[in-house]
Amino acid sequence: MLKRVFVAPDPGRVRLRFASRAVIGIGLAVALCGLVGHSLVAAVTGGLAALLALFTVTDATVRPQAATTALLPAAGLPVLALAAVLHDQPVARDLTFLAVMGAGVYARRWGPRGHSLGVFAFMTFFAAQFLHTVPEQLPELYAAVLLSLGAASTVRFGFWCYERRLPPVAVPAPPEGRGLARVTTRQAVQATLGGAFALGLGQVLSDQRWYWAVGATWWVFVNTTSRGETLVRGFRRVLGTVIGIAAGFFVAIPLDGAGTPTAAIVAVCVFGIFYTAAVSYSWMMFFVTVMVGVLYGVLGVLDASLLWLRVAETAVGALGAVLAVLVILPVTTHAITDAWIRKALRCVHACTAEAAERLAGSLGADPGPRVAELDVLLGRVRLSLAPLVHPLSPLKARKARARQVLALLDDCVREVRGLASIAADPAASHDARLSAACSRVEEAVEELLRQESRQARGAERAGVQPGAVLDHPALAHLHGLERALGDLAAPLHSSPRAPIAA
Repeated sequence: MLKRVFVAPDPGRVRLRFASRAVIGIGLAVALCGLVGHSLVAAVTGGLAALLALFTVTDATVRPQAATTALLPAAGLPVLALAAVLHDQPVARDLTFLAVMGAGVYARRWGPRGHSLGVFAFMTFFAAQFLHTVPEQLPELYAAVLLSLGAASTVRFGFWCYERRLPPVAVPAPPEGRGLARVTTRQAVQATLGGAFALGLGQVLSDQRWYWAVGATWWVFVNTTSRGETLVRGFRRVLGTVIGIAAGFFVAIPLDGAGTPTAAIVAVCVFGIFYTAAVSYSWMMFFVTVMVGVLYGVLGVLDASLLWLRVAETAVGALGAVLAVLVILPVTTHAITDAWIRKALRCVHACTAEAAERLAGSLGADPGPRVAELDVLLGRVRLSLAPLVHPLSPLKARKARARQVLALLDDCVREVRGLASIAADPAASHDARLSAACSRVEEAVEELLRQESRQARGAERAGVQPGAVLDHPALAHLHGLERALGDLAAPLHSSPRAPIAA
């Protein structure tokens, strides 16, 4: 896991900039809260608001990102008031918390903005439980949230808006149907009932820290779609929490809330959360757990028993999520994977069509954005196949099939990227063979989407014999793409449980 975090590719140092900007933005928010005289509780609330604004707002371009950030108070402040008013009414508080949880998951159907607002609303209610918020604190907390969001926005959209120089990447919507066939509807039901299980059992463990179980259930559901993804994420959450608790005994407890070293550790943890989020959920949870332990030290309530209770509550929350996805309206890994692979193949088709038009002389055609979208879709395929390629997966045939599919899709992406770079070259000349090869690639994609179990023809279909000289570089990429698409037919069209054909 360490190797994956520190050796993982970081094109354009985007992850490094993402993490560094977060430290600056959250640090500025907390510093401003301190300068205006806010209490420690208000400063923690403001820091959390800044963290969520910088972490969860993922719209495709800068302007929608700014709009979503501006809408965060509309989602969070009413929920904060509701949580404070219901502080001494446990039944109403618990039912409202579950309602906010279900609504937050359901909001994902409206894309990245719905997801961001849902997360902000849930975490605002969660923070009110963490800090034992009461109505008398609301004016100060409102001011801290607004001030912190302003500071984070100033850093993100003013001082360091590196996204303006990056090509926009469309965030693909999850496969959807109608009614209970909608993934978001099913997940909302699952999250609410799983959260109810976690809440009840969490309160048996502790009537003061039960909310950690509900929070664990919530975060296991975030960015997952199928039951397999949820199972893997639950395992990784518990693993990261256990490692973080172990570190807490050597870091958080000895610090005992000391000011300067605590601030340094929190800054390191913030950087770690943002830097590792895209490559390792376990390490992200490690940094979250260490940071929470340090904050408990600042609040003066940290001891060893509290750390062990955190492990137990996290395990209960993960169990609630696992039971919910296994028993309540389950969404199978195969169904979701198939849907994402279809989206990726349609994107390959679109990339090839754009490249063909560009090579034919159309200056308006640009395969670049499609290539960026294909990278994102491949990431979603990897996420959906993660349960099958996990080292602990006992399904050997399906694991081999999943690895073969990923390798062939990687080949497709590599060839499409090469084709797009050649098409973007003004010196690339039109060649009749290119148009014919592009047409054959598009036909190969259509065959896969129609699920016709045909044997791949490879080089013979391309009209190029193995070992022949491909005197146009675009032809080489098209030939490689056609071969990869042909090889995909075997793993995609045979039974998921059958052994991989040679």
